[in-house]
Amino acid sequence: MEVFEDHSPDMDITFTKGDLRDVVPHDNDPIVISLVTAGRTVHRVLVDQGSSADVMFWQTFGKLQLSPDQLRPYGGCLYGFIGDQVEVRGYIELRTTFTDGLASRTEKIGYLVVNASSAYNILLGRPTLNRTGVVPSTRHMKVKLPSMEGLIITICSDQKEAKKCYENSLKNKRSVCHVTTTPPPGVEPEQKNQRVVDTALEVAVEGDVPMEDIEARSESAARVEEERNCPETARESGIARALIASEKKPQPVEEWLEKNINGKTFKLGKTLDSETQYQIA
Repeated sequence: MEVFEDHSPDMDITFTKGDLRDVVPHDNDPIVISLVTAGRTVHRVLVDQGSSADVMFWQTFGKLQLSPDQLRPYGGCLYGFIGDQVEVRGYIELRTTFTDGLASRTEKIGYLVVNASSAYNILLGRPTLNRTGVVPSTRHMKVKLPSMEGLIITICSDQKEAKKCYENSLKNKRSVCHVTTTPPPGVEPEQKNQRVVDTALEVAVEGDVPMEDIEARSESAARVEEERNCPETARESGIARALIASEKKPQPVEEWLEKNINGKTFKLGKTLDSETQYQIA
């Protein structure tokens, strides 16, 4: 990939209380903006400081009516947030415009086009954010960057779209987290243990569960699977658990004496002094 030089004007960028006036109270919403690229306005662009690349999804590439012939080969690998490798269709450079209606700036951005589902159309990653001097503020729900004419471009996040994208990403989270890896040649996949792994993943995705609980449920699932496949083991295991449970019942650790109180017989420890026994009676 070509490395573009940083030629942004050296300007101070600040956020003030005035930038909060149009912000709807939110629960840590991401910044989602609109850009103009390939001659079209593209919505649902996530400003992603955690991404090491500028990413365009294959569905967006098609909607922009771009030709696969425009893609350049990309020899590197792209990995998701859980370490799974994402298919990269290629690399394309597109002139992209940032504008707030008053000022604008057009830059050539190199996008990695990936074949993956997403609630967003484009992920604007660190390469472009750093090179163009984009400063995001999640508190103010805005990004600011300098124009080549020395003006400050302020682009507001579409909070309604951001919330919708976030909810959609949560719905797809289960399928994103459930990754099937291909074993090396000659190695048979461990189908028996796969069911246990799936159970742990379901727990991790469906709720905020501590890791020790996930591991405990995985062990429990493994034991159930083993007992299902071997009834004899299940019977012995059940007997063993019953014996352990009975051993855990509280047992008397001292001699005791029987005392009749209001027609009922109670067992009292002999170590109790006579005054205490009298008070109990």
